[in-house]
Amino acid sequence: MKSTEQPFQFATASYLTRIGNHVTKTLAGLADGLGNCSDASIFYHTFQTLSRHHFLTEGFSNDFAQWVLAACNRAELAEQLAALDIRDYLSLTELRRDLLRIVTEYCAANSTPAHQEAFESFYFCEALEVAVPLAVEARTLEEFRAGLERLDHPSFYYHFIASRLRLHLRTNDFTAWLEGSLGLDALAQQVNQVDIYTNTLDSAREKLISLIDKELSP
Repeated sequence: MKSTEQPFQFATASYLTRIGNHVTKTLAGLADGLGNCSDASIFYHTFQTLSRHHFLTEGFSNDFAQWVLAACNRAELAEQLAALDIRDYLSLTELRRDLLRIVTEYCAANSTPAHQEAFESFYFCEALEVAVPLAVEARTLEEFRAGLERLDHPSFYYHFIASRLRLHLRTNDFTAWLEGSLGLDALAQQVNQVDIYTNTLDSAREKLISLIDKELSP
């Protein structure tokens, strides 16, 4: 049983939503907000929406697409925004650039709809994170599996999705520890490839446990 001197410290977190300075009722205003809001706001409306709708595996994947469809009735633009796969991005700058490009190009080609008022406003928000360590840590893969099995939704989300903001989208807390502390590079990459779009938080955790079980099997 391989053990490490750097244990994985399980934690949980609460999130307080803060409304930013940008609010709009038009697509042109959405473009302006995308260009000027914080990185945390981009993360909130793309990655963090997966937590708020963790039980869904269908439908539009980000708040921008949802608002464009529901409040502006612009299905074509909504589909373009929803088509962006956040797993393809290694920086929020790149993600912001593509979101802004899609909206800007649409507004340039559709000047009248770009300035029509939506049914409701879009508020650019971000989440303030308050993390608290749990009385659970792991030094071996077996202990890590046991801790993972006990995690509730907020804790799993904190380590598997929200951690991408701290780690610049490249990985998650689980993958970083498995690779950096236990040297399980292949398992770490398999964990990192678990789809956060087509899985709920529960099914994602089940897949992680299944991958660990295969690693532990003789």
